[in-house]
Amino acid sequence: MEVLPHFSHVHPLVFNDGRSHESEEVYYCACGELVSGPRFSCVDCGFHLDKNCAEAPIEMNHPFHLKHNFKLMTSSPYVQGNPICGFCNNICEKFVYHCSCNLDFHIKCAFLSYKFLVKNSRELVHQDKPISSECHSQELKRVLCFACQESLLGSDYISPDSGFYLHKKCFNLPLEISHLSHRYHSLFLQFNSDHLPCKICFETQHRGLVYCCSICKFVLHIECVSPPPIIEDPSTHEHPFTRCLREWSFNCDVCGTLGNYVSYNCSTCSLMVHKKCISLPRFIKSLWHDHPISHKYFVVDNECTTHDCPVCHEEVNMACGSYNCSKCKFIIHVNCALENAQWYYKISKDDFDKLLNAMLEVGTMNPSFFVRNMIKVGEKMINMEIEHFSHQHNLVLSDEVKERRYCDGCSQLILTSFYCCLECDFFLHKSCAELPRKKQILGMLHQDPFVLTPNCIFICSNCGDRSSGFAYKCEVYLCKDHLCVRCAGVAFSCMSGGHEHLLLLYFTYVEGYCNACGGSTGGYGVYRCKACNFNVHYVCVKFLSQTTWHKSDRHCLILTYHEDNDYSQYHYCDVCEKERSPNTWFYHCPICDNSAHGSCVLRGDPFLKRGSKIKESDHPHGLMFVEKVYDYPECHKCGHRCMDLALECLDAECKYIIHWKCSTTFQYIRSA
Repeated sequence: MEVLPHFSHVHPLVFNDGRSHESEEVYYCACGELVSGPRFSCVDCGFHLDKNCAEAPIEMNHPFHLKHNFKLMTSSPYVQGNPICGFCNNICEKFVYHCSCNLDFHIKCAFLSYKFLVKNSRELVHQDKPISSECHSQELKRVLCFACQESLLGSDYISPDSGFYLHKKCFNLPLEISHLSHRYHSLFLQFNSDHLPCKICFETQHRGLVYCCSICKFVLHIECVSPPPIIEDPSTHEHPFTRCLREWSFNCDVCGTLGNYVSYNCSTCSLMVHKKCISLPRFIKSLWHDHPISHKYFVVDNECTTHDCPVCHEEVNMACGSYNCSKCKFIIHVNCALENAQWYYKISKDDFDKLLNAMLEVGTMNPSFFVRNMIKVGEKMINMEIEHFSHQHNLVLSDEVKERRYCDGCSQLILTSFYCCLECDFFLHKSCAELPRKKQILGMLHQDPFVLTPNCIFICSNCGDRSSGFAYKCEVYLCKDHLCVRCAGVAFSCMSGGHEHLLLLYFTYVEGYCNACGGSTGGYGVYRCKACNFNVHYVCVKFLSQTTWHKSDRHCLILTYHEDNDYSQYHYCDVCEKERSPNTWFYHCPICDNSAHGSCVLRGDPFLKRGSKIKESDHPHGLMFVEKVYDYPECHKCGHRCMDLALECLDAECKYIIHWKCSTTFQYIRSA
């Protein structure tokens, strides 16, 4: 009887060769796997180890990881959570081979990868293509070759019973190579435990194997070691590209960024490009511009001006490749335009011309108003009376702001020039009246323009706020996108009263804090000053209006950017009566000396116009948005008092009033 003392258990383990009737039972091995064959067991505790686990060395020098030895551990080496196996990408719940590089393996995975290394093909079953089974093909779409992390479709592959896959060509990879791009040392086939990027394609392969020089921290992907000598793609370039392998860097003529070691050259056009850039689309529709844009290897600008990329706000080198618009001065880095697959779609040359012509016609067809009366003031012509598509009566221009009025377009307070109806209470900011009837929205990748639609109550697809008045609506079937006019007017740059410099809009991660609200800027669109450490959330710039009103104050509140009073007892919000930071923006009434958080002033659906009318299906009369100040009647639906936004019956004899959130309209737009 063979007895084995094992470090993982306090009692000696007895060998069971699996030939007896009892051995047909299935047990859980201490490594977490089921075992029914030969095993070592503790007769007292019911502890089992299959033969491989029991004989696994406590320390392993794995040839795919030459830097350190792996140590066998019976539980997770980490304070929190279980490790992920670097071979199969599954959780290691019990026994694990662990390296100080934070590289971990199941016992069986450590041995499988070792067998691959020594080419022990007796345990690796070879399967040849073609793959005739449709079910099998579907399975292969979901799996990658363990070594190179590329798709298995269309290639011979090896599949052991354990469920990991290898290209046949990867199974036969040499363990050590010499490469022209790194002439100082040999490159060894290794796990990429340091997560280093490939020196040729600059991308990082976290799993699988790479060719590595650990001395120089030099890594090449398996696929990048021997790129094809000639690449032809007539859809992007009329001539073939030939590989050039040298130990120097170059600037890619397609994307304008640095390349290393392997370039592809077109001798006819004198172009030197990355391999990946050969197949870049020539024509795209990007969400960063109204018109379709095309790729140019260089852009001539006789005015000698500089052009900044609208995404990263760094200068675009006009002598290198970029995407630009043939009808305006829009230009963008190639990598910024193609950074996210959801930011663009490819189009053909024919579609490019058709789409460009259609976009140019958008601004000239279907105007939002017709001029009925015009006067000349100096050199300017001013439209004094217009017929607007959103209203049945003509509208007259006025500069006299005598009462508290809200725009029927954007639902915000009117403080500047506006158009009004002399026959009914209808008002539009001059800027809202001049909004285009159709518009391509920055940041929305729609093939058709959005259509300006009046008299809407909706949730904005971009900011998520409930709004009334104008909405830019997508009229494509089944698309429910509605945008408020604030989000439809987003710009790459803006000026703010809270800062003296131009603010630039960044869509990627910006670390820091918002100077307006004090919140983190991570994960949000941020307006940022390149010269200063000044950041403001996109929503804070767009939705904190310069002047607003709150029901608790008789006067208008003015957006204030810094607190001049250093007395700490003064730094309180007069709405919520909580402390406010003197370093963030707030609303202030200079007459009453009241101050409040922006969020307190604008809470309760501030972009639903008070006084606007709607019809509810469960009430016979029309209803109007109201916000009670002194008297708070009970809601006819829930019975609680209407202290916030409510809907009140227009019939003076009917005392019907409900919370806005109790209305069927609210429930409908929330579920839409």
